[in-house]
Amino acid sequence: MNQWQQRVLALAAVAQCCAAVKQLARHGQLTDEYARQALLDSVLIQNPRSFIEIYGDVQNLRRGLQVLLAQLGATRDKDVEVTRYMVGILALARRLQKHPQQLAKLGDRIEQLQRQRATFQFADETLLTGMASTYSDFISPLSRPIQIQGKPSHLQQPNIQNQIRALLLAAIRSAILWQQSGGQRRQFLFNRRKMVTIAHDLYVSLSSASESST
Repeated sequence: MNQWQQRVLALAAVAQCCAAVKQLARHGQLTDEYARQALLDSVLIQNPRSFIEIYGDVQNLRRGLQVLLAQLGATRDKDVEVTRYMVGILALARRLQKHPQQLAKLGDRIEQLQRQRATFQFADETLLTGMASTYSDFISPLSRPIQIQGKPSHLQQPNIQNQIRALLLAAIRSAILWQQSGGQRRQFLFNRRKMVTIAHDLYVSLSSASESST
């Protein structure tokens, strides 16, 4: 897997997290296509043997590639809300990189969550709560919070709030990966067509693999 493919997949993961946040805020639940657990697990995998190990399997990012193609491609399916979330996440990730002490503290908290999971076999919901509080403690103070739109009846539920914050943390993780693999804002202007081509090729290959396995 080359560097451009890594950039596109990391960006697709950001898109998938943001689309999942919208789905939760508006409908209160996620379908399997959002691969919530794979996104959350990516936060805890800090020393992967390969890039794709972070997400478990490229298939777990199929929905994200679909969302990314809609956002970047020459289509009328662009989702302004998802775009706003993505822009906010990328900005927060850049701000976090400028605060190395905060980034180090974030890394320490994530390592603590890793140890708790390995040692005590915490339930997924307990880890979800830990990730949500990690986002609130280390990411939210960096800037004005991302305004999440949705139904108040969903947004007022603690479980939905925790899922949204945990997914935003996962989005930050992938946004930092995007930066580390060479992702830059100017690429949205000067390399958009290349990004769309790579995302399309990855999506088609995943769709073909999925069809052949059924």
